[in-house]
Amino acid sequence: MPDSAPSRRPPADGGPVPLPSPLPGGDPVLAARFAAPPVPRTFVRRERLGERLSEGLQRPLLLVNGPAGAGKTLLVADWAATAQLPGPVVWLTLERGDEAPGVFWAQLLAALRHAGVPLPADVAGPARAAEVDTALPDRLAAGLSGRGTPVVLVLDEFEHAGSPAVAEGLDGLLRHAAGGLRTVLISRAEPLLPLHRYRAADAVAEIRGTDLAFTAEETAVLLARHGLALSEAGVHALNRRTEGWAAGLRLCALATEHADDPEACLREFEAGNSTVADFLLAEVLQAQPAETQDLLLRTSVLERTHTGLADALTGRQDAARILEELRHANAFVTPLGHGWYRQHTLFAEILRVHLRARNPGLEQELHRRAAGWLHAAGRLADALPHAAAAGDWEQAAAWLVDDLALGQLLGGLDAARLDALFTRMPEQAEGPAVELVRAALALARWDVDRGLAHLGRAEESAPPGTGSAAARLSGAVLRVLAARLLGSADMAENAAETAAELERAVPEERLRAHPELKALLLAELGSAQLWEGRFDAARAGLTAAAEAADGAAQAAARHESLGRLALIDLLLGSPGRAEAHAVEAIAEAARCGLPPSAHSGVGHLVLAEVAFDRDDLAVARAALERAAAGSGAGRDPLLVVGLAVLRARLLLAAGDARAALLALAAAERPSPADKPSPWARERIALGQCAAHLAAGDPAAALRALTAAGEGPEPAVAAAQAHLAAGDPRAALAALEAVPARGARPAVAVRAQLVRARAVSAAGDPAAAHRLLAQALAAARPDRLRRPFREAGPWVRRRLQERPALAAAHGWLPRDLVAGLPRPDEPAAPAPVVERLSEREHDVLVRVAQMMSTDEIAGDLHLSVNTVKTHLKSINRKLCATRRGEAVRRARQLDLL
Repeated sequence: MPDSAPSRRPPADGGPVPLPSPLPGGDPVLAARFAAPPVPRTFVRRERLGERLSEGLQRPLLLVNGPAGAGKTLLVADWAATAQLPGPVVWLTLERGDEAPGVFWAQLLAALRHAGVPLPADVAGPARAAEVDTALPDRLAAGLSGRGTPVVLVLDEFEHAGSPAVAEGLDGLLRHAAGGLRTVLISRAEPLLPLHRYRAADAVAEIRGTDLAFTAEETAVLLARHGLALSEAGVHALNRRTEGWAAGLRLCALATEHADDPEACLREFEAGNSTVADFLLAEVLQAQPAETQDLLLRTSVLERTHTGLADALTGRQDAARILEELRHANAFVTPLGHGWYRQHTLFAEILRVHLRARNPGLEQELHRRAAGWLHAAGRLADALPHAAAAGDWEQAAAWLVDDLALGQLLGGLDAARLDALFTRMPEQAEGPAVELVRAALALARWDVDRGLAHLGRAEESAPPGTGSAAARLSGAVLRVLAARLLGSADMAENAAETAAELERAVPEERLRAHPELKALLLAELGSAQLWEGRFDAARAGLTAAAEAADGAAQAAARHESLGRLALIDLLLGSPGRAEAHAVEAIAEAARCGLPPSAHSGVGHLVLAEVAFDRDDLAVARAALERAAAGSGAGRDPLLVVGLAVLRARLLLAAGDARAALLALAAAERPSPADKPSPWARERIALGQCAAHLAAGDPAAALRALTAAGEGPEPAVAAAQAHLAAGDPRAALAALEAVPARGARPAVAVRAQLVRARAVSAAGDPAAAHRLLAQALAAARPDRLRRPFREAGPWVRRRLQERPALAAAHGWLPRDLVAGLPRPDEPAAPAPVVERLSEREHDVLVRVAQMMSTDEIAGDLHLSVNTVKTHLKSINRKLCATRRGEAVRRARQLDLL
């Protein structure tokens, strides 16, 4: 509101001034100060704030405090006009000059009289502007305290009455008026009243700037009142940019309501050339002293301002005082604690435009100073953007490398931001650190050739014996990463040895400050070793990386390492452990808030494999899709092979052998790996063998296995191919390469099933039943249903012959056991005479697998006589006379 009565300002010496008439009479200017301003038609009534105002009236004091243009006055004016209030409303808008006690109390008494509030006869008006009878507030309070209904006194723009004398008198009035007065203070600045005492006594209600900010929904209503229909995204963008500042929203709406494309107009809104800018510059900036304006303009280049940093930018030592004064005055500065402040987003944006116009070239120098101060304060992440904004790319790269923070560019929560920052680095930037950063950017995008080229240039720029140890250590870590992408465990191990030597030359505190670099090295080294099938070494490195300190910076390395540990478990035949590690990997990513783009996908791939072996194809497909959405899909050779093999298995399950072969062909030479992986090559060959068998071509299946090498799985696949070719003897011969122990469960189960089918074809049904029982027992712990389904209808025929085989395997697919004859009903279980020993239980398990006495003795490394002794003891304890009866009783008693 403009200053309407400059002639009434008190002179500097506090001498007499003309006081306002006790009654305004016909003075229209003075009368306007006693009335609430009219509410415009575009005003948005916000019930949440109206309810808080009404609830606040239960206390003597209600404070509405916020920056200029926050909508304070209109909010209270609308509420005073529409709410059911307990008594008459007295409105007084204060102006500059009203901080003189005599002027303030004269205005207040005039407002009360203007509203028709009876005053005590002994309340006389002050005679001088600079002072007032200290008993006046008490006499007025005594008169108000006797009222039946309280007077609701609204003092608008109370920041103009900011003198200790006025605050002291008003405090006395509030404390002594009892229930006869409710006061609403509307102010930009913090009043000088002792608010801490009011808060302690629960005598004040407060509505602050954050409460006054418009929500996105309220913004949409306001825009609609101006005839603007923005998209939801447009509304949110405008609300975010203005931070819900009422005046900013209204001025934006007014500026665009006649535009052909309001949404585009708001999107392209120029902060420095608008009515909003005019408002803020006039109402906030230009109202400040010169040194405050200078500080606001210089610190506008920062997202957050620290008092020390602000001093560094201004070259003075007054930032702490000025920022606190701005906070006190609600001048679009918000305290963040510990000496940090933040400017309103739009205000800072307008100030930056003003800074460029007033001081061309200063902005870059301010960024340079800010970068130096922040880096010296140990805030590298905050310093880098300012160094970049100043054009000091060599400095920014040097800080990233020398601080050993290069790992943050390759993983962790800050990787995307750093990647976006250094991607803007111009070609003119040069130097060893710049080349290392470029190498990291290239390797992060799986571009090994470009990454190695930059590494080479970095080493040429800093030959051996020169350059910092931190730079050489960072280079060695990047070489480990390149080696992993190339699939070279030797190269990775050599680079890791170099890195270990260089670690000793780097200050320990710097290594401790950036543990992500070590975690990254271990994870990449382990991954390279995994690709080449060095599982023991890989497990050691990946376990160390997974157990790295629980920091956000190492989250990506932990997540990736756990996923690869899961894959090792799966390849080595421990689906239960694989599943646990995979679940842990996925949970780690969620716990640390890693973005989807940082998920490796290996954990989901392992879960898909486990689900497939359990014949849960729907779960397998869903997990496969999640794995395919991982960051390495299509680029990480390990994931490329894994996805292709599993897709082929699912295609085969759907009966499409040709599509399965095509899927596998795409993974035979995964880029960028230039060194084949033995286990990956084996899995592809096994998949091709299975596809050829499904297509009815055993010869092609055997040819495909020539690329698989030797091992249990190729042996089982070969046996299946021989069986398909009608040669059970060759099948049994091939299975001799499968060890009796140590094969992964899915392989062991398939081997037993092939043996069973081969001996069945050779005319030995008893042996077939025994081997089928052993396969069921081996599959039971991990519920491996898929091998029984892939074995074909032969399995069901054998189960029909011996339904008791399936009695203890309710986990088998329903369609495989549905309709089987019921085995003889067992007699009621007899009590166990004595608990079975551990060794007797081992013998009983093998009896249940239909193993002979000699086989049990060989399997448990016992003599035949010892096994016979255990069998007699088992029969006695289970009250059985034969082996089959003992097994049935054991199952009835849940001993098996």
